[in-house]
Amino acid sequence: MTDSPVGKIPPSRLESSIFRFCGAPRPEVLIGPGIGEDAALIQWPEGKYVALASDPIVGASAGAGKFLVHINANDIACKGGDPSFFVVTLLVPSKEGIPMVEALMKEIHEACLSIDAAVVGGHTELTDRYDQPVLVGTMMGPTEYVHRATDIRPGDRLILTKHAGIEGMAILAHDRPDLLKPAIGDEGVKEAAGWLDSISVLPESRILRSSARFLHDPTEGGIGGGISEIMRLSGLGVELDVDKINMSPLTVKARDSLGFDPLHLISSGVLLAVVAPEHEEEAMAALAEAGIAASSPGRFVEGEGNCPDNVAEELWGLLARPDRP
Repeated sequence: MTDSPVGKIPPSRLESSIFRFCGAPRPEVLIGPGIGEDAALIQWPEGKYVALASDPIVGASAGAGKFLVHINANDIACKGGDPSFFVVTLLVPSKEGIPMVEALMKEIHEACLSIDAAVVGGHTELTDRYDQPVLVGTMMGPTEYVHRATDIRPGDRLILTKHAGIEGMAILAHDRPDLLKPAIGDEGVKEAAGWLDSISVLPESRILRSSARFLHDPTEGGIGGGISEIMRLSGLGVELDVDKINMSPLTVKARDSLGFDPLHLISSGVLLAVVAPEHEEEAMAALAEAGIAASSPGRFVEGEGNCPDNVAEELWGLLARPDRP
């Protein structure tokens, strides 16, 4: 059913093919998606805080539904919370029709199932104003923590999980394999595409949230941009040992071939955690025990430190490069 009429999807199609993609069933959801329901109703746990975040998808096509869930869930995880309730808005080109809506919702459904989050509402519409789908998600979840960057102190340690540029490399592998193949080959492109499966920071956030002063998900601007954002919020500088930051050999080869800075390549999937010095060893040991790669390459200092305030993003320039034969 392509080239469908613009506007809201008919109620019968919503009930038969869209509402079945509602993520995980959660007992707190008293009213979920339904024809004529203007909002979801959720019973909130007593004594908890509400963590809420909203992000769109920009710069990705394949796996966009999965990306949408995890980039929003990661923001909740960075507040020490458990992403639980998801609201999604899909504006899909009418020429693509309901099949694209179903495909995106299936990705969203499966990603929500993997983190035990329920899809509780949103908006789906076919439009003739866009050539590409527009996806916007809002995630909510309970947390018992209040992490503020203003609580960071000089001497606190910076911990990074996984490796630099993990999300950007996965996007390039899906959307611009022609750029990567000359540098890392077919098998390398396949491996980098699989990094999409490691984009969630929920496992490490649950390990670190009780001891961390602050948690941050470095999206646009990558690790370098994420550190700059924490510096601005905290009013402190960072002394960074770049050589200690984990980087995949595939990313190194791509960097050398294409000439980009992996520290400024979008990096959802990496968790930046700030811990007091006395908690550093325990935190690193807990991550290692869980099989999560991590490094501790920096510390916070009074003044500027040696880490520049730079939030530039490398991905957009790479995606815009001419096609390689």
